[in-house]
Amino acid sequence: MTSENDKIITEKPLVSIILPAFNEETIIEKNIGRLYTYLNTLNHLYDWEILVINDGSSDSTGSVADALANTYTNLAVYHHTINRNLGNALRTGFQNSKGDYVIVLDIDLSYSPEHIEQLLLKREECDADMVIASPYMKGGKNTDVPFIRLLLSKTVNLMMRKTSKLNICTFTSMVRVYKGEFIRSLNTKSSTFDINSEILFKAYILRAKVMEIPAHLDWSEQKKLGKTRTSSLRIVMGIFNGLANSFIFRPYVFFWILGLFIFLISVYIIVWIFINTYYAYPMTADLTQGFEERFSLAVSEVFRQRPYSFIVGGTTLIISIQLMGLGFISLQKKRYFDELFHLNSAILKATKNS
Repeated sequence: MTSENDKIITEKPLVSIILPAFNEETIIEKNIGRLYTYLNTLNHLYDWEILVINDGSSDSTGSVADALANTYTNLAVYHHTINRNLGNALRTGFQNSKGDYVIVLDIDLSYSPEHIEQLLLKREECDADMVIASPYMKGGKNTDVPFIRLLLSKTVNLMMRKTSKLNICTFTSMVRVYKGEFIRSLNTKSSTFDINSEILFKAYILRAKVMEIPAHLDWSEQKKLGKTRTSSLRIVMGIFNGLANSFIFRPYVFFWILGLFIFLISVYIIVWIFINTYYAYPMTADLTQGFEERFSLAVSEVFRQRPYSFIVGGTTLIISIQLMGLGFISLQKKRYFDELFHLNSAILKATKNS
């Protein structure tokens, strides 16, 4: 007779795989078939559920996905009537997932299904709350990714790494494994691709354990389908998004760096004003007596010759002080936000568990 303990030991973890999809009618059937072929090799270790989030596709993605759900018993499809962007698609997936672990994959399988086992093994090895598939860390690689897109992505991720001071190489990768309890209890609000950075930021506030594994980002199939072009507008928007996402981790650094730079300009100008005043001072001996009068006269002479130096020097000094003051205010506000978010998350978790 099988004991209750034996049942617990032999029970396999449930893994939820979330596949956001928007206008993917040409690849969805093929790639889900490829995914299931791989998952069958891991059936002795895990149970699976696949969640396809049809994010308001205007082609037949939704109907193809529904047909696949009739073929695969553990595949569910959730439809958005309009396109609500990646952030909302992921939230729909997280909220409807039941897995002990939750994995997000690109429906185009630019990160191959083999990353699934690697992510799960790393999570188990480190007992991490989140493991990221990183093509930019040592051991990671990229294939056929357009040069401009790759340069933009690497630049944005480097900016975020430097400003956040987190030991993470890839902030923007969507392909990750999460502890189910962790990601379902995390309160997010971004509706765009920025949700990936937001999750990391809030995980950092909650002292979650975040790890990375080397990954292979392969755009060979996208290249065959002609999906490798990147518009100039998207490049510019990507840079601005990268700056904005870097800002949320340590906003005060931006104020301090800019304030210090402007302060150095003001100091340079003010020093030259004093140097010119020093040279003008001896010429005031025949005009007036006393240090204060002579110094004032020398300053007025320098102002007469270079009024712009006083205006620019004074203005830049005021601006630099204001920026550095804003840096201290933003640091204080960030600490308040971090503590409040941490406290509210703990209360929410306790409420759900009670």
